Amino acid sequence: MNVLIINGPNLNLLGEREPGTYGSDSYKSICAEITEKAAELGFESCECFQSNHEGEMIDRIHAARLDFSGIVLNAGAYTHYSYAIRDAIAAVKIPVIEVHMSNIHKREEFRHTSVISPVCAGQIAGFGKESYILGLYALKSILENKV
Repeated sequence: MNVLIINGPNLNLLGEREPGTYGSDSYKSICAEITEKAAELGFESCECFQSNHEGEMIDRIHAARLDFSGIVLNAGAYTHYSYAIRDAIAAVKIPVIEVHMSNIHKREEFRHTSVISPVCAGQIAGFGKESYILGLYALKSILENKV
C-alpha cells in the first residue's frame, strides 16, 4: 500500500495563511505527521505533493495510478470549480479521499459545493490537520476491505 497526498493552491502557506482557519502548523510539519502516521498504519510509502497549478495536480493524479494504491486529496479552491481535476480523478482507477482542514459547509456559500465529491470515495472536512489522518484511516479501510 502506497499513498499520495496531494495539496492544492495556497496550502504551501499553512502556518502563515489564516491561522484561525487552518492552524499554526507549517505545511512541512503537517506532511511529516502524515508520513509518520502512514507508516504506523502500514503504508509502505507516503509522498506529499503540493502545487498551486491545476495542470500539475492533474498530471500527478494521472501518474499516481501507476505508483500508488490511493490518494488523499485537498484540492483547495479547485474543489469548488475544477471539472478538469474531477475528470482526472474519474479517469484513474484508484480510490481518492477528499479532505479539507476547514468545514467547507460552515464557510462561504461558494465553498459548500464540491465538484470532485461525486468521483471521490468520500469526503472528510473540518478537523484541521487531523482531516489528513482520518483520510489515511479511510483509505486503509478501503484498500484492505475493498469497500
